[in-house]
Amino acid sequence: MTDSLVTLEDIAAHTPERAVTVRDLAEPLGLNPSKVRLFTTMQGLKELRQDPEVDLFQLVLPAARRILDALPSKERVKYLLFGHATQQIAPHGICPARVLRKELGLDHAVAFAVTQQNCATGMAAIDIAGELLRSDGDPDARALVVTGEKSFTPGVQLVPDTALMGEAAAACLVAVDGPGDPVRSYVTRTLGAYANGVRLGKEKAAELGQIYPDRFADVMRKAVADAGLTLDDIDLLIPHNVNMMSWRQTIKAMGFPRERTYLDNIPRFSHCFASDVLLNYTTLKAEGRLVPGRHYLMASVGVGTTFAAMVFTHRGS
Repeated sequence: MTDSLVTLEDIAAHTPERAVTVRDLAEPLGLNPSKVRLFTTMQGLKELRQDPEVDLFQLVLPAARRILDALPSKERVKYLLFGHATQQIAPHGICPARVLRKELGLDHAVAFAVTQQNCATGMAAIDIAGELLRSDGDPDARALVVTGEKSFTPGVQLVPDTALMGEAAAACLVAVDGPGDPVRSYVTRTLGAYANGVRLGKEKAAELGQIYPDRFADVMRKAVADAGLTLDDIDLLIPHNVNMMSWRQTIKAMGFPRERTYLDNIPRFSHCFASDVLLNYTTLKAEGRLVPGRHYLMASVGVGTTFAAMVFTHRGS
């Protein structure tokens, strides 16, 4: 670990007001009654946010604007990173990162997308932002990481037997050695044998299901160890919102207690692509559950299969 630490200076999230239930989606997604029971009973899903009247930029911009409105000067933001899990999220010829740069008044910033790690892309973008800022060596420079995308087709909305995809956006202001929450470690591991993701055959999918909890647990344990901590030091595990069953299996493999794993947003929002952990951070902060001086573990998985885990210490306002 380097002497300079990436810090999470501010995090905001935004969700559409319109909520739909799993049963509302049964007909458009072709879910029979047994599949509805699977998602509601086994996977612990209840509802998700989805609004066809809100376009991509209307979804993504509010959280980013809240971050920038709190800054004394937008000129400090040298990089804009748009992290999204679905590779193609806008019509051909439109670069969403450049549109966001223009709409946010960040014409001076370098803007680009990060997408290769799918739903683990949010944390990857934070890590990339930190490395760019370290290379600059400007202590006043900041990077803005933005996440969010639309569940615009049935093929995007449904991960068979695993997740229903909701809509949410988030933004994170990144600094190096800033006043925010210091990132103690970041660990990622990709299992290339399962790169076909949702197109895995039954045999490969079953094989991945067998090793998934242990491999994911290994990545989270390494992140905690790299931070110089033990699992007992972690106040809360802040996971992605894929489903309850997956997390029950994973925390059992890791030997981590259920009561210190934040799963409350799974039935509220379901899985929101690369925005989950940042959305969950803002919920926990609003509920007063992030305690200054304590350590937290964020973890997510991108279909493909990429495991990612990040440890940070909360400093408070």
